[in-house]
Amino acid sequence: MASPAAAGPGAALPPGAARRDFYWLRSFIAGGVAGCCAKTTTAPLDRVKILLQAHNHHYKHLGNKEAIWDFRARASINGWIHGSHSAKSSQEKTGKGITAVICTYPLDMVRVRLAFQVKGEHKYMGIIHAFKMIYTKEGGFSGFYRGLMPTVVGMAPYAGFSFFTFGTLKSIGLAQAPNLLGRPSLDNPDVLVLKTHVNLLCGGIAGAIAQTISYPLDVTRRRMQLGAVLPDSEKCLTMVQTLKYVYQQHGIRRGLYRGLSLNYIRCIPSQAVAFTTYELMKQFLHLN
Repeated sequence: MASPAAAGPGAALPPGAARRDFYWLRSFIAGGVAGCCAKTTTAPLDRVKILLQAHNHHYKHLGNKEAIWDFRARASINGWIHGSHSAKSSQEKTGKGITAVICTYPLDMVRVRLAFQVKGEHKYMGIIHAFKMIYTKEGGFSGFYRGLMPTVVGMAPYAGFSFFTFGTLKSIGLAQAPNLLGRPSLDNPDVLVLKTHVNLLCGGIAGAIAQTISYPLDVTRRRMQLGAVLPDSEKCLTMVQTLKYVYQQHGIRRGLYRGLSLNYIRCIPSQAVAFTTYELMKQFLHLN
C-alpha cells in the first residue's frame, strides 16, 4: 500500500489535514475579529474611563454617572471614533501577546491621548498630528512607549485570570449540565460548546475578575501614557513612582481604583462579546 507521502498531487488528504492548514492564521483572524468587536462595543465607555483614571479637570469631582452625562454633552461621534476606535488593540495574552502589544503600543498611546481631549481643548488635531507631536516633543520613538512596563507586567494576571476563569466555567458547565448549557459545535458535532447566552455570561464574569485584579496597573499605564498632557507628569515617570504618587494623592478608592465600577460596565460586555465572538469564529474557521 502506498504511503500518504508517496501519493500523487491528486490524492485525497488524510481526514482533517485540510483543516490544519494555516491554523495559526485562522486563529489570528478569530482573535482579531473578536478584539475588534469587543472594542467597538465599549468604545465610548472606554474613553470616559480614561478621563476618570487620569483625573481630567473637567471630570475630577464627578462620579461615574455624572461623568457619562457630562461626557455626552462635550463629546461628538468623531471624538469617540478618533479617541477610542482609531487603534484596535490586540488581545493581551502572555507570550505572543507581549510581541503584539509592543508592536501596537504606539497606536494605543495615540488613542489614549486623543481620548483624553475634550471639546474646546484640543492639543492634537488628529491621528497623524498626534504621532508627529509625540515624536518631536517627547523624545522620538521612546515617547511612544511610556507606560509599557505596567502594560507588560499587567498582562500576566489579566490574561491568566481571564482565560483561567472562562475555561474553568466552561469546563464545569459542560461537565455538569451539557444538555442545558451546551450544544454541538458547528464545525465538529463531536465537540460540545457553550450556548451563546452562556458564553456571554461566562465571558463577563471572567472579565470582571481579571479587571479587578489588574486595575491599578491599568490606571498606572494610562497615567504614564498621557505624559506631558498632565500637569504632574514629572511625578509619573516610572511604574513604581506612578503607583506611589496616585496612592499618596488620591488613595485606593479614588486613585488606584477610580473608575472601576464604570470599568465593570465596560469590561463585562467587552469580554462577553470577545469570548463569544472568538468561540463563534473558531467554529466558522474550523478550529475545533
